[in-house]
Amino acid sequence: MTQFLTAAFYKFVELPDYASLKEPLLAFCEQQCVKGMILLATEGINSTIAGTPEGVHAVLAYLRQDPRLADLQHKEAWSDKAPFYRMKVRLKREIVTLGVPEANPSTLAGTYVKPADWNALISDPDVVVVDTRNDYEVGIGTFQGALDPNIHSFSQLPQWVSQAAVLNPVTGKKPKVAMFCTGGIRCEKSTALLRTQGFDEVYHLEGGILKYLETVPPEQSLWQGVCFVFDERVSVGHGLEVGEYGLCRACRMPISDADKLSTLFEDGVSCARCHAVTSDTQKAGARERKRQWDLAKARGLDWVGASK
Repeated sequence: MTQFLTAAFYKFVELPDYASLKEPLLAFCEQQCVKGMILLATEGINSTIAGTPEGVHAVLAYLRQDPRLADLQHKEAWSDKAPFYRMKVRLKREIVTLGVPEANPSTLAGTYVKPADWNALISDPDVVVVDTRNDYEVGIGTFQGALDPNIHSFSQLPQWVSQAAVLNPVTGKKPKVAMFCTGGIRCEKSTALLRTQGFDEVYHLEGGILKYLETVPPEQSLWQGVCFVFDERVSVGHGLEVGEYGLCRACRMPISDADKLSTLFEDGVSCARCHAVTSDTQKAGARERKRQWDLAKARGLDWVGASK
């Protein structure tokens, strides 16, 4: 059985010429039969790609030829099915959208904490632990005792920070804060955000949840549940083993076996979360995509239209 290597990476670095990087990079990825998504912005690069080990490593080597990306770090995982069906390189204002230009991780990111030291930090009762991810991600797994801002998108985090009573100063001193996210990129921006607001002791999990799950033994772990990932694996657990969640093809949210028992669930068309917000026309289109997907699968073919 063919195994696919997935590489996730990001770097906050000044790339004023980012637009000119797009076409050569896309062409090289396609030449290597690598698929996935690469985001480019003036503030850096953010990506998850997958393919053969040779193809993925060739793309990483290509990127590291640029002196600004020479020390680019990446995380690897394996899967038995293709995590992506297309290759896209997109130009963005931010590689992760927060909407606060002064929160520059290149100069203001908080203190990195290695996975081996994370348990001790978040077990400190004087530390406020914040999960910076979206509500549907938190819903299937998080760290013990972590606060859920209950946001639908990362750009809503600044408003939560401005209103969260738990972040108010105590006897004139702002609290220590530990923040985490899937791979590290959102919590780098989150800690930069807090530092713009006068927080001096701000920490974030180096390598994110994925590095923690990869390196911390289950018996020592303070993680509960699984971690949502933005590819066809949907979720991973300790050792980065693929979890049991599926994906609603309509709203791209994780769904469990119990969710599939809902009368509002229709494979490839809707789930209980999105059934009421999609029109009959949208559902009909989804049914046709599902039919095309099933037909291609029966013929042993990939159908790129199956993935949004």
